[in-house]
Amino acid sequence: MNHNTPLSPRPLRHLADVQRRVMSAAQLRAHGVGAADVTAHCRAGGPWQQFLPGVYLLHPGPPTSEERLHGVLLYAGRPAAKETRSIPAQPRPGEAHTGPAAYADALITGLAALALHRFTAAPPLLSLDRVDVLVPRTRRLRSTGCVRLVRAAALPTPEQVAGLAVATVPRALADAVAQLTDAGAVRRLLTEAVRDGHCEPAALVAELTRARLLGRPHVVGAVDSLLAEGRAIAEDRLHALVRDHGLPDPLWNVDLRLPGGPPLGGVDAYWPEQAVAVELDTRAPRHGSRPGPRHGFPQGAQEDDEQWSAYARKREHLEQLGITVVHITPKKLRDAAHQQAAVVRTALMAATDREPAAYVVVLPR
Repeated sequence: MNHNTPLSPRPLRHLADVQRRVMSAAQLRAHGVGAADVTAHCRAGGPWQQFLPGVYLLHPGPPTSEERLHGVLLYAGRPAAKETRSIPAQPRPGEAHTGPAAYADALITGLAALALHRFTAAPPLLSLDRVDVLVPRTRRLRSTGCVRLVRAAALPTPEQVAGLAVATVPRALADAVAQLTDAGAVRRLLTEAVRDGHCEPAALVAELTRARLLGRPHVVGAVDSLLAEGRAIAEDRLHALVRDHGLPDPLWNVDLRLPGGPPLGGVDAYWPEQAVAVELDTRAPRHGSRPGPRHGFPQGAQEDDEQWSAYARKREHLEQLGITVVHITPKKLRDAAHQQAAVVRTALMAATDREPAAYVVVLPR
């Protein structure tokens, strides 16, 4: 038998597309290709090569970035039901490949995932020595070759990018930051995530907290920049919302107080004639995953609850004085600006039907 002898009744010529030039031993068995035939094809000078344990490239040259990532998932993932019994027909040109997505319990994460999410601050895929793969903690696998396993108690819901199961941006960032010691690289990745709308600061800070990365000084500094960037972007979106939806101009970034009394707190926009205030909530989620008041990293649960209570008391106090407070998150500004403009417009129009609000002093913040 030579290397050109057909190996099964189903010839493998139809597997010449990018995805199917990398296959697992189980997939090859489903095509009638036994272990001895695989070994013969992978001999020196042969047409195939072993890429990872149980994963083979069906050509002699180096893998493309796509083949590399598909191979990593084939190594780390469990085959889903029916995966080893049949292989889908070859897709038409331009269609996404979906085969390895059927392999469960493995997600591309870290810098490779960020490259797939089109981060300009992430290195090109082929330049990465290792590809981080998120797997359940109970999987009996080891890191090998270009695969670096990242273990988790439970996998997040994957996103499909180019036919690959990929971790969400916040999780991929946390796994990437865990491997980085360059403060500049960390700052560039976090800033791009917020600036380009990949995710909100709140979700990112929550993920960094879960990964216990906020004790590292270079990460804390990057988070400070991240929160400032997120606040600036949210303020720009709020200005655009008022302008683009024809709302009357408010007083921007002001502090409110009762005449001769203590401060009532600051708001991001205030319409004094209608007694309507808008407050942006750029904080991260509760329960220990919200940035603290100074450094942008979480405090203890008791302090976290106290700060949330103070926020609720401020809002309740303003509303007792007849001031309507519209609470808007950066995510709502980004994804539902038209809806948020309608909420503000309704609050302004409803002012004529309310009792006059208490007089408050408005000061620049």
